[in-house]
Amino acid sequence: MTRDASYPKPATLAAVVRKGRVLLIRRAHMPDAERWAFPGGKIEPGETLTAASARELAEETGVLATPGDVFDAVDVIDADHNLHYVLIAVLCRWERGEPVPDDDALEAAWFTLEEMAAIPVAETFNVRAIAQIALELERKQQEHSRSQNAHLPDST
Repeated sequence: MTRDASYPKPATLAAVVRKGRVLLIRRAHMPDAERWAFPGGKIEPGETLTAASARELAEETGVLATPGDVFDAVDVIDADHNLHYVLIAVLCRWERGEPVPDDDALEAAWFTLEEMAAIPVAETFNVRAIAQIALELERKQQEHSRSQNAHLPDST
């Protein structure tokens, strides 16, 4: 990430939900080094927000997911390191892969909200609140899908 804070830089975070858990990485670099956060990073020129979410997720964890809706945004301002990012949260549907950390991550793992209470999360990234929203959105999507399927005729 560039260190010019003359204007905010757009970046993405991939909120992947699977079986009531969210995928987090333990950050290797500042800001919030060694704290848990969502995978994500800067959006390359000409790259869409959703493409950046999928790319960053795959690069940082090896997990493949389909990006869906944008559901939140967080300002990350670190005056000590001359940084200002606007992180845009994208709900992603897990497709395949188990998390394996890359150079930007010390670890990568799935967590419930309860498990997150016992780990140091990156407070500047609003991790707990974003995780709660992502889990709720996923739950609502599953309920909607089940109700739609309940109205389909039996194919047997």
